[in-house]
Amino acid sequence: MKIGMIGLGKMGANMATRLRRHGFDVVGYDRAATALQPLVRETGVVPASSVENLVSQLGAPRIVWLMLPSGGPTSDQIAELARLLSPGDAVVDGGNSYYRDSQRHAALLAEKGIGFMDAGTSGGVWGLENGYCMMVGASPSVAALLEPVLKALAPAPDRGWAHVGPVGAGHFVKMIHNGIEYGMMQALAEGLSLMEHKQEFALDLAKISELWRHSSVVRSWLLDLTAQGLQADQKLDGIAPVVPDSGEGRWTAIEAVEQGIAAPVITLALQMRFQSQDERNFSPRLLALMRHAFGGHAVKARHD
Repeated sequence: MKIGMIGLGKMGANMATRLRRHGFDVVGYDRAATALQPLVRETGVVPASSVENLVSQLGAPRIVWLMLPSGGPTSDQIAELARLLSPGDAVVDGGNSYYRDSQRHAALLAEKGIGFMDAGTSGGVWGLENGYCMMVGASPSVAALLEPVLKALAPAPDRGWAHVGPVGAGHFVKMIHNGIEYGMMQALAEGLSLMEHKQEFALDLAKISELWRHSSVVRSWLLDLTAQGLQADQKLDGIAPVVPDSGEGRWTAIEAVEQGIAAPVITLALQMRFQSQDERNFSPRLLALMRHAFGGHAVKARHD
């Protein structure tokens, strides 16, 4: 099979490399030529000078896989592909798009007879060697067309990927997956922080997190990565206490509100990320002012 890959950042480049290792011909395009050159040299990815040039190098049915930022970049690219592709071709969005956007993109392409798959992708930078967890939404015919690709990208042909439902279902399941991830990360961070502050015990966090990795109820890949990081550095002095939210946790919290389903852990984990991003820290300073106003409590001066 030959597949076109648009967007060759960390995830896209690794996925293209994994496909090449499994014998796929890959035509690659990225607006940044520097992202494409190493892949051409090291993996044999065929370069494309433009999206139109990429499409022209594919055989029918043409498959184009997108690994682009969600929102405008993905929507604009799908609109361009709708003009370039033909009935029977297919587009896969492997990025972290909002599932309602994916449903809209599928409807746009369906008007031209072009198939669409939303592929929620988990695995991060480890996916190249370990494989990716793929949660896909598509019609049965599009899912069958892409099955060989999914088997190559997954940890094994018979596991780590699933056709979870119709268009939109893949990105919906990935959205909830990432919301759960927010909660798990927050719980680990809070627990380890409590131990780090218990100075009288002089607890070795690297030792404890390594201990928990073996037969503990809380063992997980997140704990594996945490233990590995703490082995290298328990103080974390070189890391700023700022945690971005990439969108999926926010969408999950909104979905909970829209469905009227309680999701307090995920929602609070999202709020904690917001708090970490508040460079002005206006809210806690205002709280200090209130305590001083009604109770005469001392206010600490700020020293920058």
